[in-house]
Amino acid sequence: MSRAVVLGIDVGTSGIRCVAMDAAGEPIAAASHRFVDRQINSRDPLGWAVLVDRTLADVLLQIDRDAVQGIAIDGTSGSLLAIDAQGRPLAPPLMYNDAVADAAIVRRIAAIAPAASAAHGPTSGLAKAIVLQATSGVVRLLHQADWLAARLTGEWDVGDENNALKTGYDCVTGCWGAWIGESGLRENLLPRIVPAGTPIAPILPVLADRFGLSRQVTIVAGTTDGCASFLATGAREIGDGVTALGSSLTLKVLADRPICSPEHGIYSHRIAGGWLAGGASNTGGRVLAAYFDRDRLAELSEHIDPDREARFDYYPLLAVGERFPFADPGLSPRLSPRPVNETDFLHELLAGIAAIEAEGYSRLTQLGAPMLRSVRSVGGGAANPNWTLMRQRLLGAPFLPARSVEAASGVARLALQGIGLGVPA
Repeated sequence: MSRAVVLGIDVGTSGIRCVAMDAAGEPIAAASHRFVDRQINSRDPLGWAVLVDRTLADVLLQIDRDAVQGIAIDGTSGSLLAIDAQGRPLAPPLMYNDAVADAAIVRRIAAIAPAASAAHGPTSGLAKAIVLQATSGVVRLLHQADWLAARLTGEWDVGDENNALKTGYDCVTGCWGAWIGESGLRENLLPRIVPAGTPIAPILPVLADRFGLSRQVTIVAGTTDGCASFLATGAREIGDGVTALGSSLTLKVLADRPICSPEHGIYSHRIAGGWLAGGASNTGGRVLAAYFDRDRLAELSEHIDPDREARFDYYPLLAVGERFPFADPGLSPRLSPRPVNETDFLHELLAGIAAIEAEGYSRLTQLGAPMLRSVRSVGGGAANPNWTLMRQRLLGAPFLPARSVEAASGVARLALQGIGLGVPA
């Protein structure tokens, strides 16, 4: 077995995590730092860079740095910044959840973008790009992960196709949409795009020397945090699904063809030899947290009968509006009648979320995705055994353990691919 080691760096909403992985796909070291103050925060590119460097240095203290051969980075999907010719940020970035306030921009995109494009909507990368192009001195627009990778190579004109999807890149044709110029965006500001897992360039010599790394270390094109999380679980076969039970409910399944249906909140990333199709619902852990603290949730869950059918047709939301398995900005929460008994109320909430998960996978299958081969679960809700049994009964597919829940491990697998060692199961 090769002694090669790769590093995967995850840039999340709360901080940075780095995982060192060997050639067999086993994590051998890890470190993390959180965004904790005004000087180093989640909206400051220089803060991102400081924490990436700190986290990288911490991991290198734990391993044989001479064995490091590749590095890849993931970032939050749709986060975008404007830079000059030297790669310096010129304005605060627009983050993944920032909505463009100019309704005219959103309407213009809606009028010309193909229906299946992920560039629709006020939080799309394209809408943000149109806003950021007005920044004085801008030479390039880069996504978060691409900018952080470019710091390591000096290649300020390269991006990966997963992060570019919401900015109007067409993964099917392998090019930026021919219609993008009609949106008002100056196309010369866009980077050239390569598939996730593609070798970009060697690390800059000055950085190799600073970190004590070989100057031959390859920087590999990364991906979004969501795609990295999928890869981390070990899912890699067509039909493998991953459910993220975090503050929201997110479903992804690996398909053999792209599945795109904006009216259902569904789009696809090309990765791992297939197409990662899915969507995110507005239901999830945030609804449970509005009624129960963590300890109470765990206590009540122990008394739930996972074989009992739901008595009511709950659709658990905290506010009006849904994204997936159908896009309906006017959908109201359904949380009544409310049982007096707290255990019964929690049962109905969990059953409602499980039903939305089942409907989501069913919707994907109806639109051309394969039947579920397996399901892996990540996020806080994955640790609830009775809820797992409820969900398994509805989905009817084998539930497999996730190999890892760390997005950094997923993007490390892309680094292995980039240095020619594949993406281990």
